[in-house]
Amino acid sequence: MKRFIALCLPLFLLGGCATSSIDTRRKERAASYASLSPDLKQLVDQGQIKIGMTMDAVYIAWGRPAEELRSESEQGASITWLYHGSWLQETRYWSYRGGRRYGSAHLEHYYDPRDYVSAEIIFVNGVVKSWRTLPQPAY
Repeated sequence: MKRFIALCLPLFLLGGCATSSIDTRRKERAASYASLSPDLKQLVDQGQIKIGMTMDAVYIAWGRPAEELRSESEQGASITWLYHGSWLQETRYWSYRGGRRYGSAHLEHYYDPRDYVSAEIIFVNGVVKSWRTLPQPAY
């Protein structure tokens, strides 16, 4: 349990420092937010996105992406934003007290932080062309 807390505490502290709220991002990009239609403002305020939204509207709704990829196809240039999620993967193993193989055995476990791509948004000409959310891996 101590090992679990020792692993989670730095993740919690770092995560808390790196996040920003919709309200903070709305103030940061006030001009872009003001130019949105009432329907789009409502979606952004709820942290939702939809096809046709601008990059600024998505930024206000979901925040800064973990990765930004640029590509080009016959249809033109596109930008893909990737958002990451994380989870703790448990590993269990048998340990023997006293370091002897024939001593009393007990089950130990530890947790490793794992990242995965949780969402992907594709922009063409600065607006959302498609997006999808991805489930946490089932390990």
